[in-house]
Amino acid sequence: MGDCNKFYKTYSKNNLTGRILVLWCTHSICLGFHSIPVAEGRNDVFSAIYTRFSIAPKVIIYDLACQLALYCFVCEAQYFQNTQFLIDEMHAHDHSHCGKACFVSNDMRYDNQIRAVNTSAAECGNKGMKRIHKSVSFMAYDHAVQFTKVFLYIWNRNAVLQILKASMK
Repeated sequence: MGDCNKFYKTYSKNNLTGRILVLWCTHSICLGFHSIPVAEGRNDVFSAIYTRFSIAPKVIIYDLACQLALYCFVCEAQYFQNTQFLIDEMHAHDHSHCGKACFVSNDMRYDNQIRAVNTSAAECGNKGMKRIHKSVSFMAYDHAVQFTKVFLYIWNRNAVLQILKASMK
């Protein structure tokens, strides 16, 4: 996998992650979310995937896929045995010590299905989540979860309507 120079500890010190981890499909539709009290760690991402999918996804595109892959294979090798972990295009530039197998851009050269994937879908969705961040931070846990669910239901409905509208053209 190489010797990645990006670490979850760095993210937590800079408050770059945390709060709500959302699992997005390539159409920016929320597949599920996981509440995170502090900064995001590999176990949060692992748990969100492992508890929401009876069969592991074939491809996981994530900022720190290089480290997540190792963690997932150590924790549940059989479950993730057919999963490919790829670093999205936007975050790839900071992974200067990771192997080429980790980069989605490398796979795009050879795999038409990967080439068709919107690797920025999660970033678009996460930008939308910033709309509710401040409100959620002042709520009790139960209210924050309920508010997030409603927000994501509406988000998904709008995303599906846009997909349907585009397919009718």
